Amino acid sequence: MARIPSTSRRGLLFGTAAVSAGALLTACTSNEPAKQEQAADNTPVADDKPGKAVTIGFAGPQADHGWLNAINDNAKSRAGKYSDVTLEITEGSNDIAQQIGQIQTLINKKVDVLVILPADGKALTQVGLQAMRAGIPVVNLDRVFASPQAYRCWIGGDNYGMGLNAGHFIGERLKDKPNAKVVELAGLDNLELTQQRTKGFDEALKNYPNIKKVARQAADFTVESGQAKMAQLLQAQSQFDALWNHDDDQGVGALRAIDQAGRDDFLMVGGAGAKSAMDAIKADNGVLKATVLYPPTMAASAIDLARALAQGKGVGGLAEFEIPSSLTLYSAVVTKDNVDQYLPTGFI
Repeated sequence: MARIPSTSRRGLLFGTAAVSAGALLTACTSNEPAKQEQAADNTPVADDKPGKAVTIGFAGPQADHGWLNAINDNAKSRAGKYSDVTLEITEGSNDIAQQIGQIQTLINKKVDVLVILPADGKALTQVGLQAMRAGIPVVNLDRVFASPQAYRCWIGGDNYGMGLNAGHFIGERLKDKPNAKVVELAGLDNLELTQQRTKGFDEALKNYPNIKKVARQAADFTVESGQAKMAQLLQAQSQFDALWNHDDDQGVGALRAIDQAGRDDFLMVGGAGAKSAMDAIKADNGVLKATVLYPPTMAASAIDLARALAQGKGVGGLAEFEIPSSLTLYSAVVTKDNVDQYLPTGFI
C-alpha cells in the first residue's frame, strides 16, 4: 500500500473498487463491443479473444501480509485466464537490492512488459527507468516510483479516499449525536499512506462539528500490534462512539482486544477489505459495521493493463488509442447492505 501520486486523483476514477480496471480493457478501439467472460472471482475478464502472445514479468515485495498475498494471488489468477499471457513472477522480497536484482533478471529475459509493486518506490525508481530505457513498458502498481519516467502507467488505491470515506460513513452515523467522540487506530506513522488516511479522515470529520476525535494510536499492520494498541486505546478511553481502524489485518487483533474488554458501545470501521472483516460485517453481531476498500484486485487490473500495452490496445469506453497514464481505484465502503457484492474480492 502506497503513497498516491498527486496526479493520480486527477486521473481516471473508478466507481467501484471490486470491479477491476480490466473490466474496461478491450481487444481494440473499434465500435464493436468486446466479449467479456465472468471470472471465478466475479470480476469481468477484459477480453477473452486471444491476441499476440505476451510475456509479463511481475515483481512485488514479500507476501508477509494478507493484502500483499492477495496481490500475488490476483496477478497469478488473472494471468491464468488469458491463453496469450505467460507470467514470469519473482519470489518477492522486502530487501531492496534483492528486488532490484529480480527485476533486472526479468529485464535480461526481455519480457514484453513489467508489472512492479516496489518494496520502496523511491529506492526502485532507477530499475524502473532501466526497464523503460530498454524498451520494456512498466506498469507501476500502487507504491509509486519517484519519477513518472520510470513507468508507463500507474495503478493503485486511494489512501486519502479511504480516510475520507471512513470519516463520512462515521459522520453520517453520528451526525445527530451531541458531543460524539471517535478514536483512530492508524498504521505505521512513518509511511505516507498512513498520513494520507489520517488526513482524509480528519478532513471528513470537519463536516460534522458535533464529532471530536479524542484519541489516535499507531499500530503496524499486524494482528499482534492491533491487539496491543487497541487495548491501550480502550484503557485510556472509557467512552467513545466510533473507531476508524486503518487495516483489517491489525483489525483482527483490535477485535480481540475489544472482545476481551467486553466493549460493544461503539461502531467500528475497518480498512482494506479482508474476508474476515466482510464476514463479520455480514453477520452483524459485533461492533464492526463497515470496511473501506483498498482493493488487491488492482493486481488483476495491472495484468490487464500490461497485456493491453504489450498488444497495443486501449481501454474500452474511452476515445483514446492508448491506456491512461494513471488509474486511481475508488475506496468503496462495504456494509451489510452491499457486502455480498464485494465478498468475492475479500482477501484472507
